[in-house]
Amino acid sequence: MIKAVIFDMYETLITHYESPLYFGEQMAADAGIAKEEFLRLWRAADSDRTVGKQTLEQLIESILRKTNRYSKPLLEHIVEKRKASKRELFRHLDPEILPMLEGLKKRGLLIGLISNCFSEEVGPIRESELFSYVDVPLLSYELGLKKPDEAIFLRCIEKLSVSAEECLYVGDGGSFELETATKLGMKAVQAAWYFKDSENYPSKPKKEFAQVERPMAVLEYADESGGYRL
Repeated sequence: MIKAVIFDMYETLITHYESPLYFGEQMAADAGIAKEEFLRLWRAADSDRTVGKQTLEQLIESILRKTNRYSKPLLEHIVEKRKASKRELFRHLDPEILPMLEGLKKRGLLIGLISNCFSEEVGPIRESELFSYVDVPLLSYELGLKKPDEAIFLRCIEKLSVSAEECLYVGDGGSFELETATKLGMKAVQAAWYFKDSENYPSKPKKEFAQVERPMAVLEYADESGGYRL
C-alpha cells in the first residue's frame, strides 16, 4: 500500500515553460556576451551550483569578469532578473496541482520533495504555496546531494519513515530519477502534464513508465483503497 508520494519539482509541480524564460541564452544577451561563450562558462558550473558549492551571484560575477563585462549594476540586474523569473514560475501552476496535493493530504499520505536546484531557486521554493504541503523537502543545494544519486532518495525515504515499496515517485523523467526510484523499489510514474511538443523541452515521454496526463490522476496511483495500479 502506498503511504507516501515523492515529487520532483521542476516540470512536475511547476514548469519553466508557462512564463518568460531567463536561461543562459537570455542572460548572455543582457550581458552583451556571445551566447556560446556565456553558455560554456555557465554550464561548466552546473554541478557545483546544484550541490551548494557556488551561488548565482558568484558565478555571474565570475563570468562577467572573465569576459571583461563586469560592473556592479550589470551583475545586480542579471541576478535580480534571474531570481524574479524563478519566483514567476509559481504563478503559473497547472490548475490541478494544488487540488491534487490537497487530495493526497486528505488521504493521509505523506508528501516528499526531491529537487535538484540552485541557490536562486531555494527561496522561491520554500516561500511558495506548494511548500506547505510537503512533509519532507530535500533540496540538492542545501543537502549537497543531487539526483540521480541514490543517497538523496534513500534520505527522503528515511525521513518519511516508510519503505521504498510504500512510495510512489512522480517526476518528469529528467536526471534518470524514474530509473533510480524504480531500482530502489519505488513505484514510479512520469508526470506528463507539462510536456511540450518542442525540441527545446528538456524531457521526453519514456514508454517504460506510466504516463500521467493530469495531476489529479496521481490520486488514482496513490489511492489507499485502490492501491497502486498501472
